[in-house]
Amino acid sequence: MTTVLVVDDEAALLHALVINLRARDFKVEAAATGRAALEKVARVRPDIVILDLGLPDMDGIEVLAGIRGWSDIPVLVLSARSTSEEKVRALENGADDYITKPFDMAELVARVRAATRRSAMRTAGITDPIVTTEAFVIDRSAATVTRDGKVVRLTPTEWHILDVLAANRGKLVSQQQLLTQVWGPGFERQGNYLRVHMAALRRKLEPEASRPQYLITEPGLGYRLV
Repeated sequence: MTTVLVVDDEAALLHALVINLRARDFKVEAAATGRAALEKVARVRPDIVILDLGLPDMDGIEVLAGIRGWSDIPVLVLSARSTSEEKVRALENGADDYITKPFDMAELVARVRAATRRSAMRTAGITDPIVTTEAFVIDRSAATVTRDGKVVRLTPTEWHILDVLAANRGKLVSQQQLLTQVWGPGFERQGNYLRVHMAALRRKLEPEASRPQYLITEPGLGYRLV
């Protein structure tokens, strides 16, 4: 289970993030100050940190620098600071991603999963996370898919479905496995969710959505990327 450390001094938002991430099957730790965050990073060793920059005791950039002094765990900045200068500053100091408030929870979760996936790939020594078909190319490390050289805009849910299939390319992925990995435990019987999103993926990626060549349904079993 992926462990997420959420660092934010806004109590209501911190509580909401903890509840929402736990509902999506993450293990969640929380901190409201920079010092508490650094202590928990050292003690808990989370898989990713979601970091607010406006903390009461120290600037979030200082916290980021403290983490980067000894660890390369992913850090996703979640901040109300929206200027390009602030974003560049955070990224240059070692942040892996930057999301401005207010934000969409589905997008946040998708970015958390993408960042932890990239980290796992680095740890495992995977250097070529590219999946290529004749119609489109999936770059799992960058969380992008291109068709005819152009990036295809996917929703966070569509990307997560495609990424699970890409991770198991050529293999049958059961409907239950997809539902659990994308939506979380308790959604195993919501097959209509998958049908809707798979139809959208085929419209965006297949040469003929009505006659899919790559995103294949195995009736009564699940789906396969070929």
